[in-house]
Amino acid sequence: MTPNLRRRILLAGTLAASGLAGLPALFASDACAEALPGAKRKIALVLKSMSDPFTVSMVDAARNYQRHFASQLSLTLHGTAKQTDTAAQIRIVEDMIKAQMNAIVLAPTDSKALVAVVARGIKAGVIMITIDNPLDDAAQAAAGISVPFVGPNNRNGAKQVGDYLARHLKAGDEVGIIEGISVSTNAQQRTAGSRDAMDAANVKVVAVESGNWDYAKGRDVAAKMLGEHPQIRALLCGNDSMAMGAVDAIRDAGRSGSVYVTGYNAIDAIKPLLADGRVLATMNQFADRQAVFGIDFALRAVTERRKQRDLSTLIETPLQLVTSPKG
Repeated sequence: MTPNLRRRILLAGTLAASGLAGLPALFASDACAEALPGAKRKIALVLKSMSDPFTVSMVDAARNYQRHFASQLSLTLHGTAKQTDTAAQIRIVEDMIKAQMNAIVLAPTDSKALVAVVARGIKAGVIMITIDNPLDDAAQAAAGISVPFVGPNNRNGAKQVGDYLARHLKAGDEVGIIEGISVSTNAQQRTAGSRDAMDAANVKVVAVESGNWDYAKGRDVAAKMLGEHPQIRALLCGNDSMAMGAVDAIRDAGRSGSVYVTGYNAIDAIKPLLADGRVLATMNQFADRQAVFGIDFALRAVTERRKQRDLSTLIETPLQLVTSPKG
């Protein structure tokens, strides 16, 4: 076993002790370190809005990983200015293909619009991996590609949050769903999971609208829902930034304490709102670990000289429900 491989296994063990049991198999391959001795792999991490706290967690973890294995890989980090800037993200991926990266780990802004450029990368011999948001299955099939997704089951995570909220509601209550970017698979899955939970509890979903993952947009959508549905009892938000916007909209409407709010991601900024009960629950999907496992999965594939078509399509990462002590 080489020193580099030993270090990677030790890092995997540390992550496993933090709740990722089962995933260290990604790291533990003697062939991984032996296939291309001495070669430094070029991997790009292409993310969404670089100002979003969830993305910041990914960036910090990726840089830490790169520091551990600086002799083994060269990591290039890029992201968009806004969550919705799909055109910019496509240009970034194109640039990384032209730069002859060995692998690109991508958190897509749009599950369909990124498929074409990802297919071009695969054709050019670049290993392509997605994290956070998978590419659309039908679009992949139409393009004749298969791209691994390293991340959680978003539908299951949203259902867990919704199930917890349902304990505080009664049959017939009205709720609204503020979802992320509607064309993104993870947004669709979280909305579906929220609906699953509400349907099971016989709670009425009276409104669904996109908040684009954004605080200001989430606040505006929440204000609209509160105005149009005065009996609404809860707002289920696809991420914590929109949940924070919803909290402020509820305050501005003079309805604090009468409308529940849930989020998703467990970013640091949501913790005070959980502590005082303004947010009932959120879901920790461990952004930092998604980044690390996505990069390591890509590194292993490159080092072992594996073909895109031979890669596992899903590496599922864990989720953890986080609830308010006031709940």
